[in-house]
Amino acid sequence: MTIAPIRVPDEWDDNGIILFEEFCALTRTPQRAVREWHRCGRGPTWHRFNGNGRLYITVAELRRFLRGGR
Repeated sequence: MTIAPIRVPDEWDDNGIILFEEFCALTRTPQRAVREWHRCGRGPTWHRFNGNGRLYITVAELRRFLRGGR
């Protein structure tokens, strides 16, 4: 079994938006684990639409997170 690293396509704009559920699917991480990261102040920096909507991050933040930033 070969494990392939998670890559963000080069053509994705850094200002693009990744929803919480999309992030979990892309990184193959359970939502429960990502919510715990958020609660502990780890993982990517999340934002909410209009301050109270769905959680999202930018493609730039996803790239930063995948490079090993906390």
